[in-house]
Amino acid sequence: MTKIIIKTISTIFLFLILIIFYLSYFGIKTDKFNNQITNKVLEINKKIKLDLDSISFLLNPYNFTVNVVTINPKIYLEDNQLEIKSIKTNISLKALIDDQFLIENLQILTKAIKINDVILFVRSFRNSTALSLLNRFSKGGSLTADIKLNFDDNGKLLDDFQINGFIKKSEFSFLNRFNIKNLNFLFAISKNKYSLTEIKTEFNNIKLSSPLIEIHEKKDLFLLKGSVVTTEKNYDEKQLSTLLNRFLINLDLQEISFSSVNDFSFNINKKLKLNDLNIESQIIVYRLNIKNNFSDLKSYLPDLNEIIKFGNHKIKIMYNKKILDIKGNGEVSIDDKSDSINYRIIKKKDQFLFDTKINLKNKKLLIEFIDFEKEEGLESSISVKGNFKKNDKIKFDLISFKEKNNKIVINNLNLNKSYKVVSIDGLEINYLNNKKIKNQLILRKNKSNYRIVGQNFDATKLINEIIDGGGKNSSIFDNLNSKINIKINKTYIDEINFINDLSGTLSFKDNKIIYVKLDSIFSNKKKINLLISTNNNKEKITKFVTNYPKPLIKRYNFIKGFEGGYLNYYSIKKDGISNSLLVIDTFKVKEVPVFAKLLSLASLQGISDLLTGEGIRFSDFEMKFSNQKGVTTIEELYAIGPAVSILMNGYIQANKLISLRGTLVPATTINKSIATIPLLGKILIGKKTGEGVFGVSFKIKGPRNNLKTSVNPIKTLTPRFITRTLEKIKKN
Repeated sequence: MTKIIIKTISTIFLFLILIIFYLSYFGIKTDKFNNQITNKVLEINKKIKLDLDSISFLLNPYNFTVNVVTINPKIYLEDNQLEIKSIKTNISLKALIDDQFLIENLQILTKAIKINDVILFVRSFRNSTALSLLNRFSKGGSLTADIKLNFDDNGKLLDDFQINGFIKKSEFSFLNRFNIKNLNFLFAISKNKYSLTEIKTEFNNIKLSSPLIEIHEKKDLFLLKGSVVTTEKNYDEKQLSTLLNRFLINLDLQEISFSSVNDFSFNINKKLKLNDLNIESQIIVYRLNIKNNFSDLKSYLPDLNEIIKFGNHKIKIMYNKKILDIKGNGEVSIDDKSDSINYRIIKKKDQFLFDTKINLKNKKLLIEFIDFEKEEGLESSISVKGNFKKNDKIKFDLISFKEKNNKIVINNLNLNKSYKVVSIDGLEINYLNNKKIKNQLILRKNKSNYRIVGQNFDATKLINEIIDGGGKNSSIFDNLNSKINIKINKTYIDEINFINDLSGTLSFKDNKIIYVKLDSIFSNKKKINLLISTNNNKEKITKFVTNYPKPLIKRYNFIKGFEGGYLNYYSIKKDGISNSLLVIDTFKVKEVPVFAKLLSLASLQGISDLLTGEGIRFSDFEMKFSNQKGVTTIEELYAIGPAVSILMNGYIQANKLISLRGTLVPATTINKSIATIPLLGKILIGKKTGEGVFGVSFKIKGPRNNLKTSVNPIKTLTPRFITRTLEKIKKN
């Protein structure tokens, strides 16, 4: 009996084991619970309908649960059908035995489903702003997902859900400005967190990839952070304009090739407003070619090509708390040879801070206004540091040029938006110019005033600009109200001549000179003095005196061989009109081509030969003239000497027209005439009828480089000529 019981129990036990094995390995299929599952789903979400085939039950003996699986079910959400590969769930044996079939979890494996259908499905369980935005931006693509959902005893979805999968060939459009095409990536979604990996896409026709982008939901905000990578590729301006339009203004891009790694994070609210944007980018620019639209650079870089090329630039860009920080270095080429450049630009609101250093070796550099040229092949560096605001002042903390023993340093230079100098704290120059003249000068600011001291300074170009400026206001200052004290040991006024111990004061008010007193001496101990003052009638009075005018007259190329003389210049200027008197006593000129031509045309060849030979001496020279709006009007120019005398008037329009007329008379004729006074009739008609010619009247007119000259012999001197001659004779 015992054996029978043991045998029966063993058989039952073996049968149970076989049943458990069968149920664990093969399971059973039935449609008995279809209606129950469908009704349960409807309790969870009334919008969802299930169409189930038979359901497989597979025993899990380890935790006394049953795995429930249905293959190829159909899920209908409103009018959309979701292609499902399988749905799995676990239920306890006790619930199954008690006929209390409760869905505690679901695992849904999908086929390729339209993204918008998936978004609609997920929103039916748990809607959110992120899903709503995603549905609005989505324009296509497919999704395959593995969805794991857990429910409480009341069938409510718990927050520990997991959704994993991948997306293929999706498209999104944001704000009609940013377009994403051919987007492929893996994703993992859990409560308040969305992780995207292995991302590849085309953003505004630019191919991008990303190892990871994460989205965290926090109350009414979404925090996005991740990384975007671009590989080396050629791009055109159109492709980059959407991303970099603020930086490409006035840049005519011809070609650009770069790669980058970009880490970013930002918050976005329900109204799609971005906050706390942070970007850190590492960019390598392999090639960047820009068409040269910077015409002003040509005067400094004579070898400047039509295309400016940048290569092998390593750039770091950081944007944090609305501050943009760009640092970079690389090569720059304006011809076929490259030099290096380092730069940093920081943008805070509407203010830009910049710090740039260029190492120049393979470029020729011209700084014309200081008569300096850096030759190709010489190592040099240019440093520029400062800041500016849009439509406001530009401040240079430092401008520095260094090359061997040549140095130019400017400290704290402020310019207005018209590039006029508002203020400058310091200037130091120490360089050899194109004339091989050493320039050593220091300017320092003391409160509102300045002091200039130096060993050597070539003022040739400055003097030329003042004399040839035609009275134009060429001040580089915005509104200068300062006193400038000057002390320079040696000041060159041309390549050969210089003055020693230049000292004095210049005073400016409202950008105009109100007082100047400068004293100096030539190397031959001759003096030169300049005094400018302003009287109570706001008339500017200029006095210039020197007993060595030769270096000053020398710069006028129509006078050759000027010797001796004493120069006295006096001028009164008010309301833009100046009236001046220039007097030069006791001098000699060797050649005046215009007057030599006049004498030759008048057949006074002897005097003409003298003028172009040993020279003609003059005892007195006076010129009364006025200047107004670029026109010099010569009221009277009179010169008298032992050989010839001249009386002339006319006008000169700066760089346009010259119109002069006058009388030129051999001095022997004048002496004979004067000797006969008071017999005026004999002066005018001579002692005998038909007695020789007194002199010539002449006209000179035309552009500076194409003057026309006409000459007429005269037998009668004008009363004005005689009067001026008598005045001079009486003075002497």
